Amino acid sequence: MHDARYDTSHIEVLDGREAVRKRPGMWVGSVGERGLHCWAFGVTDWVVDEALAGRAGSVAVILTPDGGVRVTGDGQGVPVEAAGHTGGPGIEALLTSMPAEAELSGRYATTVRLFANGLFVANALSSRLTAEVRRGDGVRWVQEYARGVAVAPPSPVGPATGSATGSAIGIGSPIGIGSGTIITFRPDADIFETTHLSYAVLAEHFRRLAFLNRGLDVTLTDERPKDHEPRSERFQFPGGAADFVTHLDRLGAGTPSPQPDESGHAEVFCFERADPRMAGTVEVAVRWCGSHEERVRSFANSRPTPEGGTHESGFRAGTAAAVDAYARRRGLLTAAEPGRLTADRIGEGLTAVVSVKLERPEFEGATRGGLAGDAVHERVAAAVTEHLGTWLDEEPERGEAVVRRMLEGASRS
Repeated sequence: MHDARYDTSHIEVLDGREAVRKRPGMWVGSVGERGLHCWAFGVTDWVVDEALAGRAGSVAVILTPDGGVRVTGDGQGVPVEAAGHTGGPGIEALLTSMPAEAELSGRYATTVRLFANGLFVANALSSRLTAEVRRGDGVRWVQEYARGVAVAPPSPVGPATGSATGSAIGIGSPIGIGSGTIITFRPDADIFETTHLSYAVLAEHFRRLAFLNRGLDVTLTDERPKDHEPRSERFQFPGGAADFVTHLDRLGAGTPSPQPDESGHAEVFCFERADPRMAGTVEVAVRWCGSHEERVRSFANSRPTPEGGTHESGFRAGTAAAVDAYARRRGLLTAAEPGRLTADRIGEGLTAVVSVKLERPEFEGATRGGLAGDAVHERVAAAVTEHLGTWLDEEPERGEAVVRRMLEGASRS
């Protein structure tokens, strides 16, 4: 019989930085490549949130030659406690403490971060991190950290002149001189199995955020040693979800039906609507193409929901209702043909982006792959039924083409 005693001496209490470094997988998912990118997004998405909240204009991300990451957000710069700034958490608090929840600003304000502790976790898992703040008062404040511990208090190091990083921001970057926040950090090789960030993974992440937040302007530059010249891309899409649909069709080689006009967007139906009954907004863009493939992508607070959820089911229900009602008004479907245009019939050749931004999103399970909430289904369905119904009436040629494709698909099945 096992008689070993179990008492409080067997309980190890981990707190703060120590807890993050002891169990990094609990915070970034893994210590492999996936966790490494989650670590980087802890900083980049915080700067993106600053831009979306109006506290910064543009975001520049550089993969530096020494294997680190430099993230710059222009704007007013975050407060610095040592300088006596007030009006929100300062840079030291953000880097060394775990906030209870994300700070929201404005009606239906949302954050692109999954968790509010991104800066704190990223700092704890970095071998070195340097934070530089310029607030337009002519002084640069700099503080360095080693594995989450401050090397020294924040200190003024001279006038805020020159480029925002002390070197070239990058090819085509929108970031210039002036005020802003710059964070340079390197992954801790004692934590991560790999320290090489994928340019393709980062580019896809920022491209998606720029599609889903049409005011966002992000530049990604790769300055790491390699066989080819430094590369850089700028992600900014004024068309929002409509541009996203065009991008998805281009990737899938879809052929719009009917063909687009010179604008390239006339055949894309898109709307955005705020609804207090779900405490959020919904943006939808759709186009039916000549292919038989369905490409429906759904997002909650700018994060993919690969398992769908109530926003996606609401979109399908609303689309089916709008198309069915239109078909009956136009005499394309009679009362003797009930139920032919149901939610499972609308997908042939359909490319769609469904994006909701909610103050209090509810997810199905810990992985957050699917969105929950009955109110979201109801309100998204109602919005799609109304707006798509109006669009079909205003575009009868396209509306009839959509209905006939669905009826042909139903006849084949």
